[in-house]
Amino acid sequence: MGQVSGVSLEGRRILVTGTSKGIGACIAPALGAAGATVIAHYGSDRDGAVAATAAIPKDRCHLVQADLNDLTAVERLWDEAESFAGGIDVFVNNAAVMRFDGGFDEPLEVWDRIWNEAMQVNVLAPARLMRRAVNHFLPRGGGAIITISSWAAQRGVTNPATIAYGASKSAVRAATQSIARAYAKDGILAYIIAPGVVRTRLSEQFAATQGGEEKISANLASGEWVTPEELAKLVAFLATGQVPQLSGATLDVNGASYIR
Repeated sequence: MGQVSGVSLEGRRILVTGTSKGIGACIAPALGAAGATVIAHYGSDRDGAVAATAAIPKDRCHLVQADLNDLTAVERLWDEAESFAGGIDVFVNNAAVMRFDGGFDEPLEVWDRIWNEAMQVNVLAPARLMRRAVNHFLPRGGGAIITISSWAAQRGVTNPATIAYGASKSAVRAATQSIARAYAKDGILAYIIAPGVVRTRLSEQFAATQGGEEKISANLASGEWVTPEELAKLVAFLATGQVPQLSGATLDVNGASYIR
């Protein structure tokens, strides 16, 4: 991922969750190429996070491990990020989990496990971090939160086995919107990005449950999946804070397949 054309993030200190693979593995290097100091979170795949951030100078990059199932670890994640960078200017709320065995016909214990994990990792952990971000930004005159949600938050999921994921993405979207409304006058910006079908391992696994990639692509207006690189460019632009009146918006990135 090279420099995003026309975007400078020099001096910006940015915490990104879930950088070892997927969208996050493209976001982190894009921010670094634009000049930001990047605090890159990972859960268990340190090698993936190392590879994603390899091009960022070591003095502008710090890796932090945290299990988002553990709220104590979530608090430590923010503390370590803030300590390394001397403060945080932007929080990119990206990490999430999606399981494919949470359908209505599953045993109750499986249903509960899938829901509990989705709420913990996709909602409660991000909410803790957004809480820390708001309280950090307030005395500093502002900051930005960028949440990666999903078009499933608006339109529901097509595979009922992923219902917990869809619901969690709706919840984190609403939380981000609430921050935007409540703290606009304090200079805190909050954006939601709602991608459609993104070329990631998770989406490829999802496509397999729906009849394959060709079937998924045939239902897309452009016939093409969203690339993680395109989302990374959008995140980098939003991180500049150049369009404050866009705060609170949900930016649909789906190739005209879902238009509201």
